[in-house]
Amino acid sequence: MPPAAGPPPDRRDGRGRFRSLALDLSPLRSSREFRLLWAGQGISFFGSQMTYVAVPVQVYALTGSTLAVGLVGICELVPLLLTAFVGGAMADAWDRRRMIRVAEIGLMLASALLLANATLGQPRVWPLFVVSGFAAACDGLQRPSLEALNAQLIPPEKQPAASALRSASTSLGALGGPALAGGLIALVGVQAVYAVDLVSFTASLTALALMTATPPPPDAERPSVGAVLEGLRYARSKPVLMGTYIADFNAMVFGMPRSLFPALAVTRYGGEGVVGLLYAAPYAGSLIATATSGWTARVHRHGQAIVWAVAVWGLAITAFGFASSLPWALLALAVAGGADTVSGLFRMTVWNQTIPSRIRGRLASIEMVNYSSGPLLGDAEAGVVARFTSLQTSVVSGGLLCLVGLVGVVAFLPSFIRYDARTAAREREDGGVTSPGTARSG
Repeated sequence: MPPAAGPPPDRRDGRGRFRSLALDLSPLRSSREFRLLWAGQGISFFGSQMTYVAVPVQVYALTGSTLAVGLVGICELVPLLLTAFVGGAMADAWDRRRMIRVAEIGLMLASALLLANATLGQPRVWPLFVVSGFAAACDGLQRPSLEALNAQLIPPEKQPAASALRSASTSLGALGGPALAGGLIALVGVQAVYAVDLVSFTASLTALALMTATPPPPDAERPSVGAVLEGLRYARSKPVLMGTYIADFNAMVFGMPRSLFPALAVTRYGGEGVVGLLYAAPYAGSLIATATSGWTARVHRHGQAIVWAVAVWGLAITAFGFASSLPWALLALAVAGGADTVSGLFRMTVWNQTIPSRIRGRLASIEMVNYSSGPLLGDAEAGVVARFTSLQTSVVSGGLLCLVGLVGVVAFLPSFIRYDARTAAREREDGGVTSPGTARSG
């Protein structure tokens, strides 16, 4: 029979399928505040990712030690843990925009200090550790407010699209920032990198100044130890939330060999000039995954999706450990980055759709501690294992241990695997209390 008159449905139309995969820009069109926050933080993040490469490169150049590079992560972890939970309680009690702005000024000061040290005739090593710790403390105060404000500006049904847009901005910054940093370090030196990062903060501070205030609700709980403990108890009582935390923490601790990138660049892949490519490669995969993320809106079993994504991450990192040439290494890292982005999209969607707004800041602090401390501990783990074995052993063993840990998550958190977002949505519509730990597939 001839086809019916008129255009075919989107599901059968190649262009419709393409549109269903493409990035959804509607949150940017519908919310001025989200648009300002997204743009300002995106530019600032680009500069911060340049510094993210410059610090370990400078530490390795001054010390020649992968262990010293890994210890930078420990210096960042302790201040982060000390401030993140405080920042979460503040995010639920104070103006979130103001919290972000104060912390952003602190991060700008950190970049200025790094630049000042780099311009000395003989740069010192210890300021790199101290300033990195100070920046981590500022990040711990800022990130919960930033995550909670993003969730506050966009309605629940648009959270997958908003998460994808934030991931796109992050991927662009993390792809372009390290690549540009590597080139500037090779041509000019780390001073140029720190200078660009310093200037990038003007964009985020301007955007924050243009945004309207976001005062807390009148009945907001004042920051206190009890408020922090309430957030911890809530997270612990929800197996699905715990599953998102543990799966990602496991992947980052064992399968995050970024502290080895400076040494791998010098000893295996051609020299210091390619280190930026190693840092950027995961975000090339991340950008591709984000740009084609429209399909994620049709996935409802978020726990299963996270598990599969982490499994691909572990396999890709293992492959990176065996890669003897730069192109294969970059490909493996790109696949890993794409898998991590898919996992992150579903984790952010679970968090923003299931956590009540009144404690969103405190839960954001837990999320931040989880996804920030994992990579920092991973830096230390990779550096220590490489110190006592070899670079390849450190990378390969980490990828394999990631897979072993994932098996444990599946075995001990079955409700995480069974979680179905449609069930949670029906509970919200029926007026019930969202219970991400008890939702089941239909």
